[in-house]
Amino acid sequence: MAIPSLRAQFDALLNVPSISCTQADMDQSNLGVVNLLAEWLNALGFSCTIQDIPNEPGKANLIAILGSGPGGLVLAGHTDTVPCNPERWQHDPFKLTEADGRWYGLGSCDMKGFFPLIIEALKDYADKPFKQPLIILATADEESSMSGAQALVASDLFHARHAVIGEPTGLKPIRVHKGIMMERVDITGQAGHSSDPSLGRNAMEAMHLVISDLLELRAGWQKRWNNPLFGVPTPTLNLGCIHGGDNPNRICAKCALEFDIRPLPGMDPDALRADINERLQLIAAEHQVDISFKPLFPGVPPLDTPADAAIVAACEQLTGYSAGSVAFATEGPYLNQIGMQTLILGPGDIDQAHQPDEFLAMDRIDPTVKILRGLIEKFCL
Repeated sequence: MAIPSLRAQFDALLNVPSISCTQADMDQSNLGVVNLLAEWLNALGFSCTIQDIPNEPGKANLIAILGSGPGGLVLAGHTDTVPCNPERWQHDPFKLTEADGRWYGLGSCDMKGFFPLIIEALKDYADKPFKQPLIILATADEESSMSGAQALVASDLFHARHAVIGEPTGLKPIRVHKGIMMERVDITGQAGHSSDPSLGRNAMEAMHLVISDLLELRAGWQKRWNNPLFGVPTPTLNLGCIHGGDNPNRICAKCALEFDIRPLPGMDPDALRADINERLQLIAAEHQVDISFKPLFPGVPPLDTPADAAIVAACEQLTGYSAGSVAFATEGPYLNQIGMQTLILGPGDIDQAHQPDEFLAMDRIDPTVKILRGLIEKFCL
């Protein structure tokens, strides 16, 4: 088959909504995007496997391989987008609009647009023998549960050792980032008439102590952990939302708090949770309330790829920038778990991601294709 032009591929991917969301009524399948990419990559000679995500109907990863053997290069990205509010867009989120030197559309920057750029870079090499394989990964649900990346951890990916994820970095290489943990505390006390506090056990008062202890833990972590590679050099803990009670004259029986933590490389998420749980159990016993503590999703560990990794050196040479850091999380740590050395490098800007009128600047297209060709030549040919 004839592969569509770069612009046509870009438009076709934007035309297929693939929103992932923790709210079931907004969550969508990504199979339309995966099937399009598999069709194009098959035409280029890739062997394509569609990997269903366990317990996630309508969700799948694409693993496309050209060549064989150990080593080689992985170029990776996610096929899903965040939800959007079309009424806040000046352009249609679900088609490519060219204006002001930009390509607008949901996923143009973060990050469906990376895949047509890979295919554009490949066109000169598809008929050449690859000494080491090129593997293209297109994952599900990066914007919500990371279930696609977690499913990949069980794959050997032909022992690939070098990976680039095309998340928006402004074409600057990133080798470290913070992790993310999203946690929930539920407190159940006893309702009663507010005129007599002895009639109940106030879950909101217990939550007040929980919040105080969380802020105390945060202060301790920030004294202990510091990494000058980051603009915010300490770990953060954000109190995101709280819900509790139902009337001013009723003792609050239930209260829930959701918060996130952004740990630095070297911090163990399980150890952080253990510290929190220890404090919670003391509060539960003292105030005679039930406290449940659980993650909202398994969380993403920090990324920490060595500065002397071959993929880091190659991307620094091709871009002219030293590898740095970002505060947002990616699928990179999961690829590192498989045994790769992973770098984050993509043409978009994070300031455009998750925003109305998301766009990719057209002057990033040619430099990105040139960088991708350089990586393919170094690690595959």
